[in-house]
Amino acid sequence: MKGQDAGIGMSDQDRAKFAQMIGESKAIVFFGGAGVSTESGIPDFRSETGLYNAMTKYGCSPEAIISHSFFVRRPEVFYEYYKENLIYPDAKPNNAHLALAKLEKEGRVKAVVTQNIDGLHQLAGSEAVFELHGSVLRNICMKCGAVYGLDYIMAKENCVGKDGKEGSIPWCRKCSGMVKPDVVLYEESLDYGVMMAAEEAIRKADMLIIGGTSLMVQPAAGFLHYFNGKYLVVLNKTHISYSDKADLVSYGPIGEAMSQFV
Repeated sequence: MKGQDAGIGMSDQDRAKFAQMIGESKAIVFFGGAGVSTESGIPDFRSETGLYNAMTKYGCSPEAIISHSFFVRRPEVFYEYYKENLIYPDAKPNNAHLALAKLEKEGRVKAVVTQNIDGLHQLAGSEAVFELHGSVLRNICMKCGAVYGLDYIMAKENCVGKDGKEGSIPWCRKCSGMVKPDVVLYEESLDYGVMMAAEEAIRKADMLIIGGTSLMVQPAAGFLHYFNGKYLVVLNKTHISYSDKADLVSYGPIGEAMSQFV
């Protein structure tokens, strides 16, 4: 039944139904948000706690700090916040990441479309990952285009300015230009190629699983309108706009719902 709630977590009946849907599907796409990574210990910076911490220490919201204009005006403060709140190098993939990677290897999952920037889907083994908002694992010099990994921007020796003082901004070893995370900041446009690839994957999907997202961030959430497949499943801790359209809804941890496929 469309819009049926599965309660807190999945019942045995719903687990069987979920497994049946996946067994019948040959082109599954997963669309995920911050709730996928919270089970790996990465908090949602938009949460009440994240908002409180940002306002208390910096006097403005997380969205304001990780905006393009703020980065240009105050890169030192941007990087201080960014490294403290968006970088979790010790985070490991949870059962949701692992299940999706396994189902991709079996040929059922054709794509993961994620709003997350942590790279955990790839770490779990997924290859067809479309990162709508970029990745903290890639960092690019704004002057010469040199590409650096996460370790580079986190190393203190790479954050010494022309004045010889250590700060939070990473500088390019080749041209001394400022290095910027390959992350889509507020006020910036999504990568066109990634957008088109994600849209095409959703169009071709016969099953769409939505997990860990409020669907409040545009234009990413708008991609779901392209789905016209057979099965729609929502795995989320709270009700979202697509819950009423879904063939199965589970209000609980995503990793728990996906654990049967690991």
